[in-house]
Amino acid sequence: MMDKAIQHPSEILSNRTISNSSYSQFFNFDTCQPSFPVVFLLITAYAVVTTVGLFGNLCLIVIIKRQKEVQNVTNILIANLSLSDVLICIMCIPVTVAYTLMDYWIFGEAMCKISSFVQSISVTVSIFSLVLIAIERYQLIVNPRGWKPNISHAYWGIIFIWFLSLVISIPFLIFHQLTDEPFKHLSFHSDFYKNKAVCIEAWPSVTERLIFTTSLLVFQYCLPLGFIFICYLKIFVCLRRRHSKIDRMRENESRLSENKRINMILISIVVTFAACWLPLNIFNVVFDWNYEALMSCNHNLAFTLCHLVAMISTCINPIFYGFLNKNFQKDLIVLVHRCRCSASQEEYENIALSNLHTDVSKGSLKLNTPPVDI
Repeated sequence: MMDKAIQHPSEILSNRTISNSSYSQFFNFDTCQPSFPVVFLLITAYAVVTTVGLFGNLCLIVIIKRQKEVQNVTNILIANLSLSDVLICIMCIPVTVAYTLMDYWIFGEAMCKISSFVQSISVTVSIFSLVLIAIERYQLIVNPRGWKPNISHAYWGIIFIWFLSLVISIPFLIFHQLTDEPFKHLSFHSDFYKNKAVCIEAWPSVTERLIFTTSLLVFQYCLPLGFIFICYLKIFVCLRRRHSKIDRMRENESRLSENKRINMILISIVVTFAACWLPLNIFNVVFDWNYEALMSCNHNLAFTLCHLVAMISTCINPIFYGFLNKNFQKDLIVLVHRCRCSASQEEYENIALSNLHTDVSKGSLKLNTPPVDI
């Protein structure tokens, strides 16, 4: 899914021509620079997304770490999701913006390999963190008498998905390289592009590249989201049946409402994540299977807009899970002003997300405080 997330669209030339050793069909290819207002708006939008994503996710990680009494499986996985978003904000967004607007690579060969490698790892970690959260919710709600994941399982799950993501992303380290070949054969070549290079994927053959990128799309986007959809669909059906029962002695109605509320937050995170990455995935599929469709003046702008929408996904956690939660808002104020002494006197609605079908743990809920909506 992320094979071209930091790859400039002008590399259509080199990606195909390096494999075929033929440049003649691209001699008349030309680039179109966006106008200054468009560039300004794009830079501003990227700056806002990076600021919200970086600041929001860091705050969310710190607050979850500080709230020892409500650390549970879901919170730990949410923090891991935020960590992967922080990596994207630091390692990938600035590089992609500069590369797209400048039309050539300035960050060296090491960053050429590392940037796409890190982004692939981060996105894979994000999607599989959402899978683990869906599994945990399913076990707690649909199968409450079965296996219940605990904090130890959460950490082992995190270790596993980071290792799996690293293995899946290794081809980015192997096949990314710097080259100046595209600038040698383009009609617009001038002294300005002398000694300039691009960062491309140089695969032994087009077939191998298509197999990898298509497999990545399936296993990094389609299958995980399909699995998550099935889990939450079963959760929805289970909660609806439970709510319709006349006898609610075993299930407190307020707890059931709280369960639905938290599930809606988690579903919103998944749906928004899928929607944000969909345009870039479509762009990548077109790139892989019909790259000539991108040979137009606005291909750079199309890629940038798709990538910008994908980067909005880094803001999902702070917005849905954090800034809409009154506890997070209170803790954020305490964190910013560094007044920890006042935090202990605040009344919180700390409902442990992974305890929703079990007894409320100590410190998870102030019994004299009614639930507060997010």
